[in-house]
Amino acid sequence: MTRKQLVQSIIFIALFLYILMTVTYIIRTNGDVKDRFTGFYAEKKDTVDVVLVGSSPVYPYFATPMMWGEYGIRAYPISSNLQRPVAAIGLLEEIRKTQSPSLYIFEMRMYTARDMDLTNNMAYTRGVTDNMKYSWNRVKTINAMVDDVSERYTYYFDIFKYHSNWKTMVLPEQLACFRYEKPDDQKGYVMTDEVGPCEAVDTSGITERLPMPEFQEECLKSLLEYLKENDLQALFILSPTVMEEEKQKMYNYIEDMVNASGYEFLNMNDYYEELGLDFAADFSDYGGHVNGVGAQKCTAFLSSYIVENYGLEDKRGEKGFESWDMAYEQWKQEFAEACETIAKRIEEKDFAEAPVEEPE
Repeated sequence: MTRKQLVQSIIFIALFLYILMTVTYIIRTNGDVKDRFTGFYAEKKDTVDVVLVGSSPVYPYFATPMMWGEYGIRAYPISSNLQRPVAAIGLLEEIRKTQSPSLYIFEMRMYTARDMDLTNNMAYTRGVTDNMKYSWNRVKTINAMVDDVSERYTYYFDIFKYHSNWKTMVLPEQLACFRYEKPDDQKGYVMTDEVGPCEAVDTSGITERLPMPEFQEECLKSLLEYLKENDLQALFILSPTVMEEEKQKMYNYIEDMVNASGYEFLNMNDYYEELGLDFAADFSDYGGHVNGVGAQKCTAFLSSYIVENYGLEDKRGEKGFESWDMAYEQWKQEFAEACETIAKRIEEKDFAEAPVEEPE
């Protein structure tokens, strides 16, 4: 092969891979998770103060536009449904490519789940890997999450999964994802006006410790070591839910691990009164996730905690954050509408369908 042929071959391969990558970004299935990740990638470099990492309790519980508009905190959720703890370090590496948050917040529900329950559905893995940009870090994250080497190629080149979506390439919202960067109007937050009433369970008197699943414990140890090695500030939280005795014992165990590493563990289930949560009205699915009213309460509590304990600078009023101001104005309007709808649903006993049982 001549030098000219070699150069031509390299150019051809590079163009082919670029086109493959771009097409893949466009035809990846649209939805809340894709919007959240493309929205994060679209944020200006080094403008996010706080990143929240974790499963589905993250994005409906904490109204990031409200955190900005009322507390001056620019927070963004890197969250996917039933997000496996093994993904945490890969996500941190991805976050740090473009942002330098003052605080990382980790929601801990999935750390009590057996990994076999989280690997029986590839969607729990793909929710992370199929929403990352192509990079060496993405490859490493796939390798960490997919044990079956023979299956990894379908994750490396996820176009194998989404090739049937080619018709969506004509949709403007899909075409806008050609770089996997598309601003999200609500900064990753998703509001719901559903109501699923439940009853609070007081587990504050449970002091016993029960080891968490072994694999998740190894993931937590690795995460804590990574945070220490990179001198990153972190807060570990548990969002309000209908508690169980066994899980409370595991959270006590987790809290010990977190505290021993010099980090704080905030179990919001110990503060129902301070939160003002009404379990009969503030949840969307019978205790798993809050609706818009519950989110407003959880957001206020967590934001106040961050301001009081981590001293983030309030940058409201400075230029360059117009999209955050717009997000807050939109959130206020949607919140007012959600409050009316939720009140009406409660009055008419128009409750949500019972959720499908999933690992927590």
